Amino acid sequence: MSESSGRRGAHFARGNADGARAAQGPRKGGQGERAARARQAGRDSQRPQDGRPAARKATAPGKRQPISRTGAMRMQSANGSDHMSSRTARTTQRARSGHSHKKPEPQGRRGKLKFLPFVLAAVAVVAAIGFVVVPRILGGGHDHKTIEAGKTVTVNIPEGSGGSAIAQSLYDAGVIPDKEAFATEVKRQEADSKLKSGTYVFVTGGDVAEVVSRLVTGPNSSKGTVTVAEGLTVKKTAKVVSESLGISTEDFLAQAKASNYSARYAFLANAQNDSLEGFLYPTKYDFGSEKNVTADTVIKAMLDKYQSEVASLDFASAEAAIKSQYGVTMSDYDIIKLASIIEREAISEDDRGKVASVFYNRLKAGMPLQSDATMSYVTGGEVTADDLKTQSPYNTYLNKGLPPTPICTPSLASIKAALSPDTTDYLYFLIIEKGDYSNHTFSTTYEDHQKAIEKSKADQAG
Repeated sequence: MSESSGRRGAHFARGNADGARAAQGPRKGGQGERAARARQAGRDSQRPQDGRPAARKATAPGKRQPISRTGAMRMQSANGSDHMSSRTARTTQRARSGHSHKKPEPQGRRGKLKFLPFVLAAVAVVAAIGFVVVPRILGGGHDHKTIEAGKTVTVNIPEGSGGSAIAQSLYDAGVIPDKEAFATEVKRQEADSKLKSGTYVFVTGGDVAEVVSRLVTGPNSSKGTVTVAEGLTVKKTAKVVSESLGISTEDFLAQAKASNYSARYAFLANAQNDSLEGFLYPTKYDFGSEKNVTADTVIKAMLDKYQSEVASLDFASAEAAIKSQYGVTMSDYDIIKLASIIEREAISEDDRGKVASVFYNRLKAGMPLQSDATMSYVTGGEVTADDLKTQSPYNTYLNKGLPPTPICTPSLASIKAALSPDTTDYLYFLIIEKGDYSNHTFSTTYEDHQKAIEKSKADQAG
């Protein structure tokens, strides 16, 4: 017998016993009592299933019938027949075994009733899940709210935020009415790992797909951002930071000292004049997710960016090649100095490698660099003939070699040009971009250089 059949059998037996007790109720002389007396005396009384007194079948006078192997009383009919109906046999068997005359419920039905409490409990659980989960999937429940469309809101997504945190920020700001719908759209666009941190401007009530697309594209707000252009000095960078982030130029310049960061950044070990000139990497920075942006916060971000951008450049190999080709010993710091001069002198990408070659050729020949840009670092603007006669460590007309520090923040392209200059024999260049007039002339001799100057004057005059 299987385990389930065994359980049903046991339940069925208990039910019959209860039925027998009910049949022996308080009525004296009732059918249950007579059945009991029949069992005790071995009588052959029979009782129908409906509980009414049964009509006795005729038997041979004074003759008791033997008990069959099945336990049912065999009775002979009035005509002497040895036949007994199956119904009578079953009734007699129940009477002898003490079972109730009451018809038992079908076994299958009683077995099902046994498991009814478990079924009801399962239905309750399913109903609870449907009540809580389904509304959330469909955008209902407490995760759905009505938002006012057309409002412009600013949302800051902190660095390292996951999809759930981003959804919560958008939901709290009223950008999206349903976090589950947002999660579904992120999955549809396969944008799980593409959502960017930063400061965003959204219009409430917009399409969720457009919101996700914007987060993939990146921040669209200028709030909390600052863009440092290539070629800026530390002083000009301080002004840009002040205008964009509200940090005073005085606080920024007071913090922008190499000694404040040299322990953390090895590339500052040889910085001169306690200056960070050349190292505040030019790019766009987004501090929209920062709660408290200080000069230190901004400077660290710039130095971190410089470190990551130049990490792939092989300074040592380049410096060895320069030593071999030009006989000039360059340190990493010297490379940044020269790159800053290239940044200020070159205009086009094509100019950078050629300008670098001019300066290396001059260093090799023992000539001064004669760059107006280095003296402009002192004057803060245009350089006059008199300025070029003024003594200054940055006057590369009067002093050979490189200036004490970089003169601006060079681009990565200028750093690469300083590491790998074009191979030329140029010693002079004339670069002019003035309105519609453009002149980029490189010369080997001073005479050719002078001719280029005269020609440019005539071209502009004509």
